[in-house]
Amino acid sequence: MEENVVLEVAIEEAGYEAGDKRIAGITFEVRRGQLLGLIGPNGAGKSTTIKTLLGLLKHAKAKVTIGGENSSCAYVPEQPVFYEDLTLWEHLDLAAAAYGMPYESFQATAERLLAQFGMAHVRDDLPAGFSKGMKQKMMLMLGFLVQPDIYIVDEPFIGLDPRATKDFLRLLEEERLRGAGVLMSTHVLDTAEKICDSFVLISGGRMSAAGSLAEIRTAAGLAEGALFDCFDVLT
Repeated sequence: MEENVVLEVAIEEAGYEAGDKRIAGITFEVRRGQLLGLIGPNGAGKSTTIKTLLGLLKHAKAKVTIGGENSSCAYVPEQPVFYEDLTLWEHLDLAAAAYGMPYESFQATAERLLAQFGMAHVRDDLPAGFSKGMKQKMMLMLGFLVQPDIYIVDEPFIGLDPRATKDFLRLLEEERLRGAGVLMSTHVLDTAEKICDSFVLISGGRMSAAGSLAEIRTAAGLAEGALFDCFDVLT
């Protein structure tokens, strides 16, 4: 594995039950500072790919390497996951403790994230009462808190208002400049086209194309085509 590669994925096949092959032949890598978009419509196999590389599927033939020996990974799921009886602040505190983050560093970073996402007023509230967008903001804050080597983000834009989306993208850019790699699954192709360095297009559980926007356009035969149009041709 090259030194600047933070995620290397080679999935021969994977599914949820024995003999149930949902995805196959998916290979890619993410480098430091790179934002790779895992692109495809709902049901294409994006979430199955992410679950496979996170080791959540028993029926998988895959090799996944995350950075070096001390590399860390943050996963931001599509569906928010939380403890019913812990406040937002307690969720942040628990995540920091799990990663061995010094309390002073945690406190300063958590306060900054609460302010950036406009969530300071609910820091002591239970997330069960949050809106879908607020729950998604909490998931993003938990990811950004620990500043890992690689972010794996599944459909981050669902439920986010324009301001929260802008805050998320700004923080993501800061993390990329720090050297973190990002794998982002999304079907919001117009946004992906603007922010991703390269793409893996998935359709029907298979890779249909991969590369930069220029390479995707060449593969689709559309010299000035939008990502949406290229995807339409290639799938």
